Formats: sequence, C-alpha cells, structure tokens
Amino acid sequence: MTTHPDLIRRPAWRLLRLLLGDVPAGRRRLLGSILLSACASGASVALMGVAGWLLSRAAELPPVLYLEAAAVGVRFFGISRGAFRYVERLVGHDLALRMQSALRMRVYRHLSGTTLLGRRHGDLLVRATADVEAVLDLVVRVVVPACSASLVIIGTTVLLGRFSIGSAAVLLGSALIAGVLMPWLTQRVSLRADREITPLRGELADRTRELAHLAPDLVALGADRDALDRTLEVDSRLRDAERRAARARGLASAGQVLAAGVAVIGALLIGGQAVADGELGGRILAVLVLTPLALHEVFANFTAAAQAHTRATESLDRIVEVLDTPPVGTGDSTKARVDGEHVRAGELPGLHVGGLTIGWPGHPPVLAGLDLDIEAGERVAVVGPSGIGKTTLAATVMGLIPPLAGTVTTTGRVRYLAQDAHVFATTIAENVRIGDRDATDREVAEALAHAGLAMDPDRIVGEDGATLSGGEAQRLALARVLVIHRDAAEPGIAPPLLILDEPTEHLDSETSAALIDDLWAGSQDAAMLVITHDTSVMDRCDRVWKID
Repeated sequence: MTTHPDLIRRPAWRLLRLLLGDVPAGRRRLLGSILLSACASGASVALMGVAGWLLSRAAELPPVLYLEAAAVGVRFFGISRGAFRYVERLVGHDLALRMQSALRMRVYRHLSGTTLLGRRHGDLLVRATADVEAVLDLVVRVVVPACSASLVIIGTTVLLGRFSIGSAAVLLGSALIAGVLMPWLTQRVSLRADREITPLRGELADRTRELAHLAPDLVALGADRDALDRTLEVDSRLRDAERRAARARGLASAGQVLAAGVAVIGALLIGGQAVADGELGGRILAVLVLTPLALHEVFANFTAAAQAHTRATESLDRIVEVLDTPPVGTGDSTKARVDGEHVRAGELPGLHVGGLTIGWPGHPPVLAGLDLDIEAGERVAVVGPSGIGKTTLAATVMGLIPPLAGTVTTTGRVRYLAQDAHVFATTIAENVRIGDRDATDREVAEALAHAGLAMDPDRIVGEDGATLSGGEAQRLALARVLVIHRDAAEPGIAPPLLILDEPTEHLDSETSAALIDDLWAGSQDAAMLVITHDTSVMDRCDRVWKID
C-alpha cells in the first residue's frame, strides 16, 4: 500500500496540517481562536483576583472612590470573559467545521474514485461519517484549550510572582499536576480502552447493518439469535471499554480537585506568613488564595480532552487508512460522460469485445480470451456458474475497471440495471433522476410508464425500497435505465447499450415475465447484454453466450 508522503508520521496530526491548508486563512483562524480562548480564560482568572482584592479592600471601609477602579475592573472582566468566549466559540467552531467539511470532501472524492474498497460497509460508513467528526474534537477540545491554557498559566504565574514567588511556584506546580500530569496519566491508563472504542463502534455499526439488512433471512434460517448474540457481544465490549475510560477520567478529576486544594492551601500558608511578617499586604492575600480556584477551572475538562485526543487521533488514523487505500477501478463509468458532457444520441449502440481478459486490479485474472459483438437491436444472454465473473465483465464493459488485456469498445450511451439497485429514501422522481439528473418531470413520468410503474412521482419511498414490493423496486431501477433528457438542440436520441445484471432475480415468474415484457417493449432498438440464470429470459434473447 502506498502512503501519501505528508501522512507518513503521526497521520492524524499530518492530516490536521493538510486540512488547515484546505481552509482559507486556516492557520490565522486557529491562532485567533487560541488567543481569544486565552483572553476568555485570562479574564476569568483576573475577575477572581480583582474581585478578591475588591472584597478585601471594601472590608477596610475606605472611601468609595478608592474602590472605583477595582469595581470597573470587575465589570470589565465579567463582561469580557463572556464576550471573548462567545467570539472564540464562533471562530473556533467555524474553523473546525470548515476543516471537517474539507475532510469530508477528501474522503468523498477518494470514495467516488474507486469501484470497490474491500471494506465492511458498516465500518466504512462509520469512518466516512462519525470518524470524520473527530476533527471537531481535536481542534475545539484539544488544540485550542491546551494552547490557550499554556498562555494563561504562564501569565498568571508571572503576575503572582510579583507578589509572592513561593505562592507562584506552588500555583505553577499545581497547574502542571492538574493540567498536564493528570490528563497524561488519564490518557496512559485509559489508552487501551480509548483505542478500542472507535474500532468497536465501527464493528457494532457493521453488525447492526447486517442485522437490519438480513433480518428476514436470519429469522427464516433460525440464525437470528446467534446473530443478535454476536451483536450484543460487541456492544458489551464497547460498554466495558467506555466504563474503563470513565473510571480513569473520574480518578483523574479527583486528582485535579486535590491539586487545586493544594494550591489554595499553599497560597494561604505562604501568603499568610508573608502578611504576618509584614512582607505582603493583607489585601493581596485574598488574590493569592482565590486566583488558583479560577485558574484550576480552566483545567476542569482536560482529562476528558486527553481521552478525546486518543479517540480523535485514532479516528483520524482510520480516515487516513481510507485515503491511503489504493483505488480499485474508476468509481464511475467513463462511458457516461466525455469532458463533462453526456454521450448523446446520434451514434447507434453497440459492443465489441476482442481477446478480453478481465479481473479486479491487483488480483489474478478471472476470465480470459473473451470475444463478443452486439449490434443495435440484438439481445445477448450471458450465462455461467455463479462467481465465474459475469458481474466483473459488466463492470469492465462499463469502464468501471480497466481490462487486464484485450479490447472493449462501446458505442452510444451505456446504461446498467444492477441486480440489487439501491433505492434511496426520497421521492420516486428523485430516484429515477439518478439515471439522468437533467430529466424533466415529463421525462420522468415517461420513464415510469415505459417501466410499467404507475406511481405518483412525488411519493416518498423508504430506505432501500422498504415501502415497495420487489417488483416495484426493480421497475423503479428499470426507470432509471430508461430515463433520458432530450435537449431541444439535438436531432434525436439513439437507444442505449443496456447491461442488465439478473433483472428478474428475487421475482416470481409472473412478475418477472411482466417486467421483461415492459423492458423489451421500451427498448426495442437497444443493444442488450443480459446476465441471467433465468431460462425464460434466455428464451427471449436472440442468442446465448455461455461462459465456462
């Protein structure tokens, strides 16, 4: 497997750098988000310190004008921390969402350029959806808080050091314990659990998808309980990993509270002694004691962020695996468009195959020495044992995968009727327009009529054709093959080269006969390559091409 040179070391962070380059002014946006977050956290710390000084000074009952500056400071920091935090959320989330969109586009472009990735579909779905969202966690919950907290720690330590070096040293030590040591320990303790969680979610999604799609067959074969037990076993392992991660996070949070307590007690002891010795004003003691409380609030979510870092990098590493996987085939038919334009009518359909060797790239040949010619109006049935390579032949003819040897020449438009064409949870019309996105409402209605499907084009169908019968779903797929947008500037539209992959599979004899009648009537002059095991379909074809 070849690896992108920019993703060789620490793939998740290399990917993050690439995505920052994909977003306009990405690095400046990230820097701005960090500074805004530091200002918001700094304002919270300053608010506590100024408020402590104000309360201590007010207890001395000075003239009210002596308190004006501190009161204004309290108002300023109280308002500014909310304003800074709001703007930081806008800037930070805007950047993270832009990076997430850029990553989705990278993933979708890669997936659209391949015919087969060889992955479990449920796991691949999790990678393309949930794992992509890890960019948001990495930016918003890890990078921005960690960088901004570092600035706040340094600034607070320096300022308190002007009053008491000992208190500042205690504060710095407690901050390192709560903000660095405890999150690091949490990450190390829960590392195995956090690394297990993301793959387990992918495996659970794959198991769930299998249950959803195969439920009737599993029940019919009496295998539903075993399949459900396997799914529950994965769910149990996922819950166990989550439980171990939560336990580590809870213990580390307790350690953070203890570190904050040490900072407060240390400041009270050191500052109190300095006040008693006359080295420090009494009003500053409140600042030394209360400031650690505000500073340690900045670290409250750092243990969760440490675990989020592990999970996010694990998820992004899985995305990098997808991006690095060499594509198989082209992902889309090169016969459908030339330079972005539809292959239009004028040219009669036909197929010429000479000395063809087929197979998936990177794998041994499946079939070799294939020769076939189909002219307009001819219907040829392709028959052979299951698994011999008939669908691979169809993919090669459509240009989805390149031939290993020999030649494939097609003329006119090429249309494909899949054995199990997916039906999307949208309208009938939008499902038909998958065949030609430019088709008008009238052309959609004509295609439905030619396919023998009398349905309202605006009717919503369920996912995977759940609200349609098997015959209706197959006719809807047929309408996709038959629909075509006719440009007024074109003299006419020639019939297509139709590649039909088991068009009557899973249909009863009466329904399949009616489907073939409508298909033959709606495409009399088309060239047809029909992959089938159905003897009744073979009888309706002009000739049978048997593959051994």
